[in-house]
Amino acid sequence: MSQGSSVHSTADHDGGPTRIDPLGDRPAWANDAPSQVDWAVGAPASAPVCPLCDGAGWLKEDVAFSHPNFGVLFPCQCKQAAWARQTAIELAQLSNLDAVRDKTFATINPFVPGLREVVPRIRSYARRPDGWLTLLGPYGVGKTHLAAAIANEALERGEHVLFAVVPDLLDHLRATFGPQSTVAYDERFEQVRTVPLLVLDDLGTESATPWAREKLYQLLNHRYNERLATVLTTNLKPEAIEPRIYSRLCDPACGSVITIVAADYRRRAAQDVPSQ
Repeated sequence: MSQGSSVHSTADHDGGPTRIDPLGDRPAWANDAPSQVDWAVGAPASAPVCPLCDGAGWLKEDVAFSHPNFGVLFPCQCKQAAWARQTAIELAQLSNLDAVRDKTFATINPFVPGLREVVPRIRSYARRPDGWLTLLGPYGVGKTHLAAAIANEALERGEHVLFAVVPDLLDHLRATFGPQSTVAYDERFEQVRTVPLLVLDDLGTESATPWAREKLYQLLNHRYNERLATVLTTNLKPEAIEPRIYSRLCDPACGSVITIVAADYRRRAAQDVPSQ
């Protein structure tokens, strides 16, 4: 029995959570244990103190000595909320969406001719990303906005998502070979190829070096084989896309291709409004 833990008889407990002895009790998971100083100090003086755990962040069950949970600490609601907030921050940082956070389905103008027909299908995919979705079309038709909207919606649900412009992504991978890199290439590449939702913008604008072609193929081939949700945008005509990649984009068992034929979205989005 740990120091500071009290023994309860089977007759005087109700099984509910009780506050802990910050210096005597121990958490259920050793890796999550704060230091004794952290426990003793608790929350900062200026922060509201949780009424459930009195700022300790952990609770123990009021159970009998013979109960398997006797003396075991569990995270309080306040700690779980703090973990959720931290996870949201980390997801936002990893998502690479800062530059396109304003590109959502709420800010797109679906009345631009050409978008009206495709937005419902793309929104349906965004609600439950599964397989691949490729957006084809010339510059300025709203492909990036729609792809970013899918990523932003997934992030709002707390899902892991990565948004990247293809040339920038390949540059980041190359940079991991440099002496100043703080992350290994294998670690970064594994993160990109296994993220639950990957959104790649501007496929085909990367440099056509053998290294770039091979890395992009390896990345997409892995996601194709594992059927991981992937969104791609490109202004290339189908025949100009690398054949090994295009054959995967067109596989109906894996996903769908949507061709956007619209006016220049950047010029018309602010002008087109629904008729009254």
